[in-house]
Amino acid sequence: MKKSGFSLFVVVALFAMLAGGSRLYAMLVADSSQHLAKSDCAGCHMAGKNVSPQQAGLLIASQEALCGKCHPTALKISHPSGFTPQTKPPETYPLDWKGDLTCSTCHDIHGNSPGLMRGTSQGKDLCLTCHDPKFFQKMRDGGSSMMVGHLGSGSDVNTPTLDAYSRQCLECHGRNGDPKLSTNIDRNGVLRHASSSINHPIGVNYQQAAAFGGYRARAIVERKIVLPNGQVGCVSCHLGYSKEHGKLVSGTARSTLCFECHDL
Repeated sequence: MKKSGFSLFVVVALFAMLAGGSRLYAMLVADSSQHLAKSDCAGCHMAGKNVSPQQAGLLIASQEALCGKCHPTALKISHPSGFTPQTKPPETYPLDWKGDLTCSTCHDIHGNSPGLMRGTSQGKDLCLTCHDPKFFQKMRDGGSSMMVGHLGSGSDVNTPTLDAYSRQCLECHGRNGDPKLSTNIDRNGVLRHASSSINHPIGVNYQQAAAFGGYRARAIVERKIVLPNGQVGCVSCHLGYSKEHGKLVSGTARSTLCFECHDL
């Protein structure tokens, strides 16, 4: 009797499943639009092509190290990862086998949704699925910079080369904000802080500036300083995620922060 195309697919898929998650089954169910669909399984999973749901959590390194290969700044400009949270998140946001909050707690690593986000909550609602409102009330800005994310855009600034992180910062710290916290960029591309005498160029390509001398090598600088798209931005000096909003990457005593980049 002639089998229909659908029946044949079921038979082949069932055979592949019984074979223990073979490569054939993976090819049948693979969705090329999924994140990492074209990557080598052995690049992350100890079982390589023979990975199954039961041992998928056995990785060759931590998620932070693996994800950081393609997303190096995500480890610095995003929610902390790789630790055991004091309160267990909702089931929608799973912890890893160690009970740690990791990249895959919020992101569906093999998904294809926008941002690979789990669940439907966004912005403030996403933060409040785990954090109590009092956590943010203790912060000077009420946690608004974290709740809306650091990849926003749309700020009207004077430099077209400004990175997305800095644009997000300036949406709140622009000229229409609190005078004590306001900042602005002058026509020479210098960011001026109203609360202090500290002024610094922004939107500048670090590698090009370093070519003139007087700067440390970019490879050394980026171990601690974030240079979005190779440019100097707000997050080059300020930590993106910190209970102390606006906290500097390094202290200012004896110009420590300055010497992270400047080699004088």
